[in-house]
Amino acid sequence: QVQLVESGGGLVQAGASLRLSCAASGRTFRRYVMGWFRQAPGKEREFVARNAWGGATSYTDSVKGRFTISGDNTKNTVYLQMNSLKPEDTAVYYCAATDYSGAYTYTSPDKYAYWGQGTQVTVSS
Repeated sequence: QVQLVESGGGLVQAGASLRLSCAASGRTFRRYVMGWFRQAPGKEREFVARNAWGGATSYTDSVKGRFTISGDNTKNTVYLQMNSLKPEDTAVYYCAATDYSGAYTYTSPDKYAYWGQGTQVTVSS
């Protein structure tokens, strides 16, 4: 089993920055993908960014140039640096992880086996 714990959410004004962290514990992945998703009230959970084994990253178009996903293998932690936040970024942000097989783009929630509890990000205008 894998446990994922997010932190770093909060209430900020538009234009501000936040850094989310996701600490993983439990079993060790031989090859992994870790991703960030978000879900706003009344909307489906959507892909934000992912960091695959070997360092390949991917972002949804609306956050490109503003968000950066990175990882620290020594701490088993993945980060999401969010700059120039907008009110439309308001959502619960979830960290997710799964084994990496290379067969998928890993932008769909159903490709991830493990999820954190979520952290709220609220951006006021």
